[in-house]
This record gives sequence, structure tokens and C-alpha cells, in this order.
Amino acid sequence: MEATGLRVTSALILCVFFKPSLGQARNGPNYYGRLIGPLKEYSHGIEGTVYAVDDTTIFIKGFSYDGTGPAAYFWVGNTSRPNPEGYIVPYPEDYNERDPPALKAYNNTDVILRLPQGHRIRNIKWLSIWCQRFTVDFGDVFVPAYLDVPKPRVLPEFSRFAHGLRSGNISILDSKTLYIPNLHYDGAGPDAYFWVGNGSDPNTLGIKVPNEVGSLDPLRGYQGEDIEIVLPGNLTVYDIEWLSVWCVQYRQNFGHVHIPKYLDVPPALGQTKITPPWWYNPTSSTRPPPKSTLTNCREILNDRIQVQWEVVEDNIQIRLTARIPDDQYVAFGLSGRQGKAEMIGGDVAVVWYNQKTKKFHADDYYMSDLAQCDGSRGVCPDERVGGKNDVLLLHGERKNGITSVKYMRPLSTNEPVMDQMIPDTEVSVIAAIGPLNSRGEANAHGSFDKTTEDIQIDFTSRNDHQCKYSLYNIPGPSKLKPWPPAEISGENMLSARIGPTGGLRGYTAITGQPSWGIAWYINDLLIPEIYVERGQTYTFTVEGGMDSTNPARYHPFYITDDPEGGYGQRSSSEQEKQRIFAGVKMDEDGYPYPTAAGRYCEWVHKTIDMSDDSETFESFFETLRLECQEGESATLTWTVPKDAPDLLYYQCYTHINLGWKIHVVDPGFKLQKNDKGDADIVKALNAVMLTITSFLSLLR
Repeated sequence: MEATGLRVTSALILCVFFKPSLGQARNGPNYYGRLIGPLKEYSHGIEGTVYAVDDTTIFIKGFSYDGTGPAAYFWVGNTSRPNPEGYIVPYPEDYNERDPPALKAYNNTDVILRLPQGHRIRNIKWLSIWCQRFTVDFGDVFVPAYLDVPKPRVLPEFSRFAHGLRSGNISILDSKTLYIPNLHYDGAGPDAYFWVGNGSDPNTLGIKVPNEVGSLDPLRGYQGEDIEIVLPGNLTVYDIEWLSVWCVQYRQNFGHVHIPKYLDVPPALGQTKITPPWWYNPTSSTRPPPKSTLTNCREILNDRIQVQWEVVEDNIQIRLTARIPDDQYVAFGLSGRQGKAEMIGGDVAVVWYNQKTKKFHADDYYMSDLAQCDGSRGVCPDERVGGKNDVLLLHGERKNGITSVKYMRPLSTNEPVMDQMIPDTEVSVIAAIGPLNSRGEANAHGSFDKTTEDIQIDFTSRNDHQCKYSLYNIPGPSKLKPWPPAEISGENMLSARIGPTGGLRGYTAITGQPSWGIAWYINDLLIPEIYVERGQTYTFTVEGGMDSTNPARYHPFYITDDPEGGYGQRSSSEQEKQRIFAGVKMDEDGYPYPTAAGRYCEWVHKTIDMSDDSETFESFFETLRLECQEGESATLTWTVPKDAPDLLYYQCYTHINLGWKIHVVDPGFKLQKNDKGDADIVKALNAVMLTITSFLSLLR
């Protein structure tokens, strides 16, 4: 269970127990369904206890049979006693009733039987181990009349809070498996997962649930797909009170459904079969990675390398992911000097993929010099200079030009010269991307392909999740052309709504700042730079949401000198550093409150995020549609002070990094269009105009 995980105490577990039949807790480890009874043995050593798992599934705990009967089968029927009028229940289930194999010998084996299509437990009166050749009953059990078998339960659909999340009615198939039909989600959340936990509503004390193919990567987009997900570890539906789609990085609930208590659902004994979606090929080299429990994440080297890690007892597991060609490596490890990005003396792991052999590698390196390894000095694998490889490869994945390798190394080794101990405090780390030489060893990298600033990580930390990109959206040297910044000038009436950030072409490319997945759209343009004149009045029609209980849809609009915004979530000392120009007032007790919220209007994806495929913002905008809640818009009227600074920002009161720049100019200024919208040029032109105005006044 992850450290962000569910805090399930023994008291909580006890409180979700339902009064069991025959002394068995329905959410306990020994609950196998509704008891039918023990098998009665007539011959051939028949033993076992039989349970009804659901209306089509039977479970036999501890089944034994000597296997010497000539043609014995599991046999069911609805006559008063077992006889030839019954029918076979195939086992193993891969065979059908027309050509099943006879039973072999079993010794205390757990058996799951699925009744043939169209048959139900309520329609049978007995289960027998029956010899067809000699019409002999080796052992049997009778099904009690009116047996109440556990059943799947149907819940409501997901609540719809953000990112186009919606679904059909969600079903609990068994104590660990949930079925989500007709799932829609735009995939634009930067760090969203299926998330379960306890409490009245979704919160940070939940844990991630793997998606339909067992991956813990951030969720992709869904377009009406039917999926099944399985709760991780020993977790069951009896231990949770809600299922949510939750953004970990920004702590936002995109939508959820409550899980009732006292459910009587089938136990999870393997009877529920998960069907992967059509696009998932289990033999493909591009399949999603296996389950991961790495709860910490950082992006370094201009976000080109993603590092995930988790300390496990005396070892640390690390996953390195980067967008690199087949002939390149990623190196990551401890700096040669604390407080500085020092390559000499560094202890790193070098991971890479061999295209020829189709194998992944993770090698332990020590850097005694900034030179190619000559067998004694340089950037050398430990094994080549008399040491040993203390890095153990766990898993490798290459997909869409991205290499991701998971490995493990000890926190401390017995090679103090080559290997550094990983401390329990912050330590300086280094990273690089470069080509491999003919020996398959790390070669020299470019000056822009290594860390130069001091980056420090506490590897013993828990839930240090600062990554803004999903695993397979990590940027490399970007091939996607960013959209040019939009500009608005000479307009006094402006609308402010919410919309998607435009992936790698949009918000982050324009601002250089991480995004939450949504941003302000002003006059239906993504975060345009707005030009306003001192002394002029501007009116913003704001539709950012007014329900403060739903933070995913509550974005009051305000104007500030802070480039990030989020005034409402700042401490008092941080608020004092911001200067507010519009959108915030103080109540009679001196506490700030936002004044421009209004109904919620959002530009949402018609299908999934198409920003990567949209060369222009205009073509991307065609893939969106506007959804508005009922209610009134808010109005923010702002007269620009004559002493306002040249650069301000429109932002969200409750979240950071949703808005962008406001350029404040003097009256009479005419915007000269340029590709960069350079604020420095604007400032210089204003200064020239002021000089000319002053000179003309002297001539008068």
C-alpha cells in the first residue's frame, strides 16, 4: 500500500463487517461466498467444502479426488438425486461442455466452477462428482432451497465535476472488482488516477487504483469505453467509502461515486475476468508498464528526465524515464560534491535500451574523470574498473520514443570508493542524456544535456510528487511547434472562462510554467496577453464558477502583480507580498474574499485532447465545445490606476498558474504586432512616447 495510502485501522475494518452467515465475515480473508455445504464422500477420496460465489459460480475449498475414476466430471442437475439427467460443468474452464477432459487427481485444491451459459445456481439442486461411464456418484452436496447468493451491486454514475468526466452506472462485480461502463474523460488532467479512500468525500488520504490494464500511469483519455478495475493489494470494497478520479498534484476531485456500507457482493476469488480494451496487445513491446508503487516523482534537466523512487527496506527502487533515441542513455545518481552539480566523483546508474538485442540495461557507474573510460579512469562501469554492478534491473519499457527503466540498488554498499551511501537527508543529484559508444558505454554528452544547477532530493521522503507530466508525455527536444501567444488590445469588454491548457503547445510552452490542466480563456483565446491603458475602465464578464465547495470548478478571477496567483491559498505573509488591483475585497473582520466568480463555463474537449495534432490554436479550438452551468455571470469592473506598473497578471484566486500577462501602457499607445509580443519593446516604445510628449510640452 502506498504511503499516500488509505489509513485503515482495525476499528475501521471492524465497522464495515456485515453480519456473516455461519460466523464468516463477508470482507474477511476466509469468506468464499454463501455456504452450500461439505461434499459427502462415497468413494475415491472425495473431499471439499462448497460455496455459492454468485449466481453462476461455485467455489470448492480444498477439493480432493484420487483421479482413478474412468470418466468422472463435475455434474449438476435439478432432479431429486444425482442421476444421468444432469450436465457437465467443465473444469478447467478453458474447455466447453461438449469436449471436457475427465477429472484428474486433486489434493486439497481450490476449484472455481462456472455453470454453462444460461444456467443458474437457483435452477440446480445438487453438485456431484459423477462417473459417466458407470453412472456412479462418487460424492455430492445438495443446494439448500432458496439459497440467497451474493450478487453484484449497481451504484450511481460518476459525479461530473471536471475534464468531461462521466460514465454509466458503476457496478461492484465482486469485493475487489468495479465495472465502469461508458467512461468519458478528456485525459487532460496532469496527474489523475482512479483513487479510493474513506471519509464523506474524496481527499488526499486515498490511494491509487491501477487502470484497466494494471498500470499506475496517469489516466489517458476515454471515449465511452467499458472498463473494469481491481482494487490493489488486500483492499476490498468493504474498506472504502468512495471511488474518484483524482488529480494528485493539484489535489482536485474530477468526479466520484460513493460506496455503500454493508454490501453483500461476491468474494474476489478469481471468478471475475478482466477483458483488456481493444488497443491493448499483451505481446506488444508498447504495452503499458507493470504495476508500480513508486510514490515520489521529480522532473529534472529541463523536465526531460522523470525520476520516480521509493525506499524499500534496505534498498531503493528508481525509475528513470526520458524521451531519447535508441542509441542514447540516461544517467542519474549522486553528485560528486554536496551542494553542487559535480560530475567527477559522481555515483550514477546508466540505463539504456539495446535495439539489436531488444534488451534493457541498468549499470552502476563511477566517474573518476570527465573522459571516456579507458579501463582504469573516466566515466566507467564499476565492473570495468574492478568493482561490481550494484544496480539490479527490474523492468524496462520503450513506447512512442520514450525509454523507461526501473532498477534497484542498496542504500549502502561495501564499495565505499565507487559507491556513495544514500543518506536520510537531502542530497545533491546529477543527471545526463548522451550517446552510447561502440562498447555500449556512456559517451560524452552535450553541454545542454546535463544538470548544471544544484538539485537536492531526500530519497527517504514520502509522497514527494512534483511531476507535471504523465509518464509518456515527457518532453524531449520538442518536435511540437508551440502556438504563438495571443494578444488582445483596444477592447474594453472581455469575457473570462475556463478551458484546457493545450498540452505541450499551449500554456506551458507559452509561460514556461507547469499547468494544472485548465487555464483562463479571455475572449475565447488561451491566456492572451492583454494590453490596457492607464486611466481606462475595463469590464470582465467572469464565468469561473461560484461553488466554493467544489474547488475543481471554483475559480474566482482577480488581477495582481504576482505571476502565479492563488491568493486565497497563500499564507498571510505571502499575501502581504502580493499587490491586488481588482477582484478581492476585505470583509468587516479584515479577511480577504473574491468578488468575481459567477457561474461555471468551460471549454471542454469534444472527444479527447487533440492539442498534439493541432498545428494552430484555431484548429485546436474547433475540437472544443462550451459547457455552462445555470446561473449568472459575475462582473469585474476595473479602472486602471495611473500609477499601475507596466506588467500585471490576471489569475485565479484559489489556484496558481491559470492566467497570464496584462501589459499596462499609457494613453494613445498603439500596439505594434510582433511575433513575440515582447513586453520590453512595449516598455521602450512607451518611454519614447513619454519623451516626445515632454518635449512638445516644453515647446509650448
